Amino acid sequence: MKSYIDTKYKPTANDLIAEFTVHPKDITVKKAANHIAGESSIDTWSDIQTLSKSIIKRLKPSVFYIKKNTIKIAYPSALFEMGNIPQIMSSVAGNIFGMKMLKTLRLEDIHFPKKIINSFKGPRFGIEGIRKLLNVKERPLLGTIIKPKIGLNSKQHANLALQSWIGGVDIVKDDENLTDQTFNRFKNRVKLTLKARNKAEIITGERKVYMPNITAETNEMLKRMDYIRSMHGRYAMIDILTTGWSGLQTVRDHSHGLVLHAHRAGHAAFTKGNNGISMLTIAKIARLIGVDQIHVGAIFGKMTGSKKEVKHIGEEIEDRFVNEKPHVLAQKWYNIKPTFPVCSGGLHPGLIHPLIDAMGHNVIIQLGGGIHGHPNGTLAGAIAARKALEASFEGIPLKQAEKDYKELEIALKKWKH
Repeated sequence: MKSYIDTKYKPTANDLIAEFTVHPKDITVKKAANHIAGESSIDTWSDIQTLSKSIIKRLKPSVFYIKKNTIKIAYPSALFEMGNIPQIMSSVAGNIFGMKMLKTLRLEDIHFPKKIINSFKGPRFGIEGIRKLLNVKERPLLGTIIKPKIGLNSKQHANLALQSWIGGVDIVKDDENLTDQTFNRFKNRVKLTLKARNKAEIITGERKVYMPNITAETNEMLKRMDYIRSMHGRYAMIDILTTGWSGLQTVRDHSHGLVLHAHRAGHAAFTKGNNGISMLTIAKIARLIGVDQIHVGAIFGKMTGSKKEVKHIGEEIEDRFVNEKPHVLAQKWYNIKPTFPVCSGGLHPGLIHPLIDAMGHNVIIQLGGGIHGHPNGTLAGAIAARKALEASFEGIPLKQAEKDYKELEIALKKWKH
């Protein structure tokens, strides 16, 4: 194998840069880095006569940074097909994970050059478009997931959505494994829940949205999107990792008029531990393809990610430019709109204040059991959540706010805040 180590190399504007954490087996990090660079681009395990000097000159990657177990590799953009995430990931996150010389390998981040960024559409709405759609200019958005996540019929689902909206929730979503089961058919659920949405808007005077889960075979997802539009829906939800990048790209291309919500079901198979792909990388790819909002973790609750990691991801996907520190790689996003970070998983009203402190105002806070688990039911749970959000946004201590709202007092007592 040729040598791809060049710590004096300065990446160009046309380079894709990948950062890895490498733990090799019985070899040095430097030697492992060389094999990773070659295997993920133009080389293979053995010397080959067909690897010409002209190919090397045009397409040779460079390992330009090695520090402890962290390496950064610059790849010429000519190695990649524009607008094709599966091909890009098959290169920088493909066979290299199966190399016997590695104990663990983790793709921490990807910096995309302008040429590749401009070959994707990015979010159709983004943060600004979603705020305009909901007519909420500054405060965090409040969402809920109907619970139990599976088992309700369409009428029960719609009724819980109505109570949630009336109580103050902005967004109601399906759970990740509710699609078109016999006891809760997709079309009937969408029809009844959107009817409940219309009623809630009349009652509250606020704009409300419902996110039906369209996840299925690709052509079926397109049909479901068409049906949502025919029912005057405004959103579609998709499980992006179980669907796959190419399916997501097809859905984005077909999303005319619909906001795309990305659920990250199955992400821990990639992101948990020292081997795999970071959630930051997954979130950035999803933004590049064009999701308008995506789950990034909760910091608190059952789906805990570290405060540093969740905040980092949120900042990476909601800005057009990210400074080098504390981020892994600086990234200018050019024409790509910001994506709304979504925090959910084990949240309740008592956790809203610290979550806003950590994430800022550009965040969608979703409570499932933290609303539907309220002792007085879903309506009371939604009221408690909305009052906690408003108090937190306005800088009012929850101990003070609960004096005016019995629903909030009961919620805080239940979850021992």
